Amino acid sequence: MAEGFAATAFAYFWRPELPYVIVIAAALAAAGWVFLAAERRAVKNTLGFFALCLAGQFGAALIEALGFAGGAAFTHEMFLVGSGLALIRLAGLLIFRALLPGLGLRPPRILEDILVILAYVAWGMVRLRYAGLDLSGIVATSAVITAVVAFAMQDTLGNIMGGLALQLDSSVELGDWIRVDDLSGQVVEIHWRYTAVETRSGETVIIPNSLLMKTKFVVVSGPGQPSPRSRRQIPFDVEFGAAPSTVIDKVERAFAKAEIQNVLADPAPSCVLMDFGPGYGHYVLRYWLLDPRPEDLTDSNVRLHLYAALQRAGMRLAVPESAMHVTKETEQRQAVRRAKEIERRRVALQNVRLFASFTEEERAALAERLVYAPFVRGDVITRQGAVSHWLYLLVEGEADIWLEAPDQPRRLLTTLHNGDIFGEMGLLTGEPRRATVTARTDVQCYRLDKAGFEDIIQSRPAIAEEVSHVLAEREAEILQVRQAMDQEATGRAVAASRTTIVGKIRSFFGLN
Repeated sequence: MAEGFAATAFAYFWRPELPYVIVIAAALAAAGWVFLAAERRAVKNTLGFFALCLAGQFGAALIEALGFAGGAAFTHEMFLVGSGLALIRLAGLLIFRALLPGLGLRPPRILEDILVILAYVAWGMVRLRYAGLDLSGIVATSAVITAVVAFAMQDTLGNIMGGLALQLDSSVELGDWIRVDDLSGQVVEIHWRYTAVETRSGETVIIPNSLLMKTKFVVVSGPGQPSPRSRRQIPFDVEFGAAPSTVIDKVERAFAKAEIQNVLADPAPSCVLMDFGPGYGHYVLRYWLLDPRPEDLTDSNVRLHLYAALQRAGMRLAVPESAMHVTKETEQRQAVRRAKEIERRRVALQNVRLFASFTEEERAALAERLVYAPFVRGDVITRQGAVSHWLYLLVEGEADIWLEAPDQPRRLLTTLHNGDIFGEMGLLTGEPRRATVTARTDVQCYRLDKAGFEDIIQSRPAIAEEVSHVLAEREAEILQVRQAMDQEATGRAVAASRTTIVGKIRSFFGLN
């Protein structure tokens, strides 16, 4: 009897088409495992579902052997439909994620989802037809049912149609950076029901496709652009003590020379006057952002450069009208603050070799003429070949000196530290800048123009002879890099440069 039970169960389970189905499933799973490394989890889960369906069919065979023919037929048909769904899923993964990309075709994910769902529906209808159900009668008499189902699934259908519309008109594509209301992020997935957007915080936000079809959204940039970019605006207010044209000119000049990470040099940043406020002008600095992901960090760096540029130009950000100044500025207080600042400058001058031969009175007079000039990391402080206006004294931070040659990468000459000076050759001889100086870190400098130095050198012309030693050595450093001079040639260059420089200084300042 046991042998008859087993024979009946095996005959019911092991049907002629079953070996072919198992071979096809194994082949699809093996191909997916080899060619779809990123989708192995999906392949594994689908293959497990197929094995479960086979176990269910074997269970139906056991029910048949027990004599429950109706229950066996229902169970077998249910798990047969499940195994067919598993095969369709494996075939869909292999076709849409391996075969078509290998042929250079990359259909949208939503097309895969819809076609696989249609295949599921078709397979279900085929099994219903084989079960003896008249589909034409169902279609002819199901108008009310269809309307009820459509009404119940209107949101789902809206998401499906929205996803199709987004894909067909290419309004949103994978990799696009979009902004929806206050949400900003990159599109990482587009499915039949939703679009997934990854924000700067690493969060994945699910947006129903129907919502994208109903509301306004902004495509900031996309991978299809030759240079993905977006324009940013930094508002700021400046008091009317500075003319608007001067504010715009100073800001644009500063940013034309600055080297700020993630800010495009072309198109160049621009400054515009947007409005007049009570006692101030309202401006906006516009710049082009290369990568929208570090948007906030780039805005912060731009504000740092903007603040330093305004300080260098002697311009003040506007104080809100509601602010109250409770400190009484007396002449005595101002004099004390001024004396402290002059003493700080005088101490800084003591450590500068160029001014080592100056008397205390001469250094004090020189300190009166210094102007505070801060720079932010990345600022180009002086440009090689530019007209010289100032000598700079570095009191805090580091700056790099670069030599530039046509059609060649610039070369680092040296790095300046606290107490170093630069721009002295241009100030004392009137020659164009010999090198480019950039701020390696945020730096604080004092600058001195020709008029500030002229009174001192006119009163004691011998200073020209003394400072020429320092200038000649600096000139030799530049020549050594340019010509790879040996030590002996450097010594000759120092002596020759000293004589030439003395003559240039005397001529520039009109000394006899």
